Amino acid sequence: MQVSLWGVSKTYTDGPRPTPALRPITLEIQSGEFVSLIGPSGCGKSTLLKIIADQTSPSNGEIRLDGAPPALARGQKRIAWMAQNPALLPWKTVIDNVRLPQLINRQARHNAPKPESLLSMVGLDDTAQAYPSTLSGGMQQRVALARTLATGAPLWLMDEPFAALDELTREQLTEEVLALWATFHPTVLWVTHNIIEAIRMADRVFVLSPGPGAIRATLSIHIPRPRDETSPEMVRILRELRRILREPWNDRA
Repeated sequence: MQVSLWGVSKTYTDGPRPTPALRPITLEIQSGEFVSLIGPSGCGKSTLLKIIADQTSPSNGEIRLDGAPPALARGQKRIAWMAQNPALLPWKTVIDNVRLPQLINRQARHNAPKPESLLSMVGLDDTAQAYPSTLSGGMQQRVALARTLATGAPLWLMDEPFAALDELTREQLTEEVLALWATFHPTVLWVTHNIIEAIRMADRVFVLSPGPGAIRATLSIHIPRPRDETSPEMVRILRELRRILREPWNDRA
């Protein structure tokens, strides 16, 4: 799914005074591209995802998903969302949690593998009849990942889905996401605070300024996957990204 934004900004007006969250943002993400969004806390990364997902409206600007308003893609359930909280239904088994999107959306049944196959893809074949409370945090996020796949959606919006996990589990799961992305070819917007993770996973990294967020830099990454974090090119990009993040932001608004 192609994602296009032109001058999209957001100011929250439900408090005692207006709170700017995003400055005007213009960007285009191609169908099947994997993009990372990185920036300091409060820079509007999650707000940007919510605008794309049609969970909140921009204050100004225009957004199109495959040339149509995001409400159409949302209504057709062509957007998958995954966040830090796996949000599994505790009274349902693992397999029933994964099956849920396909029960809600018949189209998903045709666009995604069967729930049993999805559990196998994330390494949880033997947990189908277990309940979420019996699983570790990493296993719960694997279930949430399988549920994301069950939507059959061509756009995945991933809001720091593994941020609460230990480093080893997080690295294993990000490798699984890359393998699944290579299999299903969705467009992915991946929000992270982890610089190495952003470089290791993405085709492009968008760097947001301190809030209200603006795109301060875009880095294209042309290193074949899987990527070696110690390679000279990875080290060069890592240094460049850290330099950008550490430089004072010239507030021209």
